[in-house]
Parts: sequence; C-alpha cells; structure tokens
Amino acid sequence: MKTIRADFPASIVVFLVALPLCLGVALASGAPLFSGVIAGIVGGIVVGSVSKSPLSVSGPAAGLTVIVFAAIERLPSYEAFLLAVMLAGVIQIALAATRSGIASEFVPSSVITGMLAAIGLILILKQVPHALGYDGDFEGSFEFLQADGSNTFSSIITAVRQYLSPGAILIALTSLAFLFWWDKARPKDGPLRFVPGPLVVVLIGVGGNALLGLIKPNWQLGASHLVQVPIAKSFGEFTSFFATPDFSEIGNGAVWTIALTLAIVASLESLLSVKAVDEIDPQRRTTPKNWEMMAQGSGNIVSGLIGGLPITSVIVRSSANVDSGAQSKLSSILHGTWLLLSVALIPVLLNLIPLAALAAVLIATGYKLTKPKLFTERYKQGWTQFVPFVVTIVAILFTDLLIGIVIGLVVGFIFVVARNFRSAITFVCDDGDCLLRARRNLYFIHKYELQKELNQVPDNANLLIDLSSTSYVDLDNVDIINAFIKGAEYRGINVTVRGDIAERIAPLINAPISGIRFA
Repeated sequence: MKTIRADFPASIVVFLVALPLCLGVALASGAPLFSGVIAGIVGGIVVGSVSKSPLSVSGPAAGLTVIVFAAIERLPSYEAFLLAVMLAGVIQIALAATRSGIASEFVPSSVITGMLAAIGLILILKQVPHALGYDGDFEGSFEFLQADGSNTFSSIITAVRQYLSPGAILIALTSLAFLFWWDKARPKDGPLRFVPGPLVVVLIGVGGNALLGLIKPNWQLGASHLVQVPIAKSFGEFTSFFATPDFSEIGNGAVWTIALTLAIVASLESLLSVKAVDEIDPQRRTTPKNWEMMAQGSGNIVSGLIGGLPITSVIVRSSANVDSGAQSKLSSILHGTWLLLSVALIPVLLNLIPLAALAAVLIATGYKLTKPKLFTERYKQGWTQFVPFVVTIVAILFTDLLIGIVIGLVVGFIFVVARNFRSAITFVCDDGDCLLRARRNLYFIHKYELQKELNQVPDNANLLIDLSSTSYVDLDNVDIINAFIKGAEYRGINVTVRGDIAERIAPLINAPISGIRFA
C-alpha cells in the first residue's frame, strides 16, 4: 500500500513530463505525431512490465531523432521503417541472449555523472526559450545545432530579442516559484503530501492562461504555445493513428541496416540510462543489464508492430520518476496507462496546457540533475574524476547526447589506462642481491616496465621475484619472466619466485631446475 501511495503521484509527474517530449521527438523525427505517444505508451506499459528496473522509464528518445529522421527519408514508406523498429527489437533480444549488457558495467562513473549533469544543463537551456514564449525547437531536443539553423544559445538570444511573451513568462515564473516552494513546504503528513507539484503547475498554467484571456487577452497564449495532441472525432479515427509494418520489405537490405543501427544505439543509450538511474536510486538497487536489453527489445517489437517510434530507457523521465519519490516500476506502468487514457479520452483538455508551464517542470528537473554540489564533489575526488566529468558535460552540451557520451567515454578510458600505467614494479639491488617486487597485478600494459627492470639485473646476481602482492599475472608477463629465467643460468643468476601466484604460474615456466626455485 505504501508503494502504491508513492508510485501513483510519481506516475502523474512522469506522465506530464513525458507527454510533450513524446510529441516533440515524433515531430523532430519526421514521423506521425501520434507515433511518439504510442512509443511512450509501450515504453510505460510493456517495457515497464517486463523490466526489472524499479525506477527507469522508457519511451521515444531525443538521442535517436537524427537516425530516425534519416531512416524514414531513406526507406520507401513509414511502414517499412516500422519493420526496422520491430527487427531492432529482435536484435536487442539476441544481444541480451549473448549477455552483451555487461558492457555497461565498464563505463566510468565520472562519465555517468557527467551525462546526468549535462542533461540537467541542457534541460534548463533548452526550456528557457519555451518559458519566454519562443517554441522554435521541439520539446525534448538535446542537439546543440538545431534543425532551424540556430543552436542552444542562439535560441535563447532570439527568444529574448524577438519572441518575449508576457503571458508565457508570467506562467513560467509562477510555476517555477511554486515548484521550488513546494519542494520545501510540502507537508510530511496528511493528504496534501501526495499532491505532485507538476500537476498543480499544469492547473496553474491552464487556469492562468484562461484568466489572461479574460483580463489581458493580448497576453493569452495561442494554440502554437500549447500542447498539440492529435484529436480523433471517433473510435475509428483514433485507431487510424496506429499502423503496422510492411513485411514485404523484409528483403530490403536498408531495412536490416537501419534495424542493426537502431538496436546498437538504442541498447547503448538504454544501458547508460539504466546505470545512471541505479546511481541516483535512493535505495541503490541494481538492474540486471541483460534482462533490461531483453525488455527494451520486447518494447521495440510491440512499438514497431503498432506504429510507434523506437524505444529506449530515457533519463529525463527516469530522473523525474526518482525525484517524485517512486518506489517501484508500477509508476512507469501507470504513466503509460495515463498516456493511453488521456490521448484517447481527453485530448481536448491536454491541448489547453501551456508549454511554458511544462518548461517550468523540466527546468526544475534539470536543476536537480546539475546542482552545484555535484561539481564540487567530483572536484574533490581529483583530476582523474573531474576531467572526464567536465569533458562529458561540455561534449554533450556542444554536440548531442550520443556523440558527447562517446567523447566522454574515450577521455574516461584514457584516464583509466593512465592510472594503470603508474609504476607497478619496485626494483632494487645491493651487492649482487636484487629484489623485483610487483606491487599489484601485472597486466599487458606492464610488459615494458617488467622487461626494463629485468634488464637491470647484473650477471652472477641472486634475484628474488616477489609476486606475493599479486593475484593475477598476464600471460605475456609470464612469458617475459620465463624468457629471463631461461637465460639466467648462462649469466650465473639464481632466481627465486615468491608468492601464491608463483605456484599457479610455475607450470607455465619451462626453466632449468637449477636456475629457479619457488619460495
């Protein structure tokens, strides 16, 4: 019962965040507007039901808009694209069967937190124009360079210079003030504690815009500044919003190429998103990554079969879910249900919601993802954590989500390798008695250092190779030790190998018995 009381209001918040994003992603992808809503419904109900992630929310992703737009343009019909989406889901399930999801566990935490902070900053920057009354870019955009030729920063400048709307600004500022006040003032007990702030903001926006129409008509927001859900006049027209794949294109090579691309990119985005959600989960629960890939694949199969866009786990909706106090995946399932019921039963009411009010909700969500405290914490952890964190933020901010993550991963792995390149071996000699000690495990990257130190051993010396601090020695390093020992007897060098690991690598060392012993 406690879980339901937490998940119900959280699902409403996620629904309010998801609605404009689903429509915006579809618009930017060049797909039918309702296809984004279908993907949101399937992401909530289907993926939410199959997934074992307690807090992740799935739906159409802004990171795929460029790929989807190009795919729709390339294929002979939208129905052929739906076939590619369905096949992408099949490929994802195949990848899950091969346990490919484990790859996400090797992503540095600095890159994950950088991704979260970058998304927070982008949410704020991208929603400012909507809050000011300029709706030139679609809701949920993450690309720095926009389709209209402007960029994230120039859109803000354009909004300030040319499109300031007093009505939008008033609604946005009032909504933001309420959201930040409600976070602190929400009562701990009583029925009001279950009231989600974003729902009140929507009511403020709708009521405020209607009031402006009465007292200040020139400030009232028109249809272009409101949510625009397709309205069906009958059940038959509503069902016409759905579509099925064109299976006659199964032999089209382009369909398979697009399906593979969607599967790989959607899987990467989903795995990173789920890993990020696990990190901000107050209970620190861990999602089985291979199972999540299977859940995402199932969602894409269903979405493709009924006319929806590709689905991934989406960090914006997921973070809103976490921030709203959700406890289980019931919140995700319910948000998909609200999407379905609302577009089927009350689309006219949805189309009264000002984008400025929803922009305020997303700005508040963005702030919580990129609080200054996050930057100071990473800075205190040292440059090896702070630099990849900042690079990931800057890269995502000035490119898009996927390219930025790739850049962040490259820099993050460079620092990981650099840390492992630090000296792992100590070598000292005193009157013919030499010690070579491995301070930690010896991997492939330590080959040069090991060879360099062994080359310093003088003739007729007594050498102790101390491996007692290691639990693993790469076979390439074993070969180097082996080669040294084989030549040691010709140089009068007595070699002793110490450590538990020595006994395990002993069978691999084919050295003369007289030249080596194990201690």
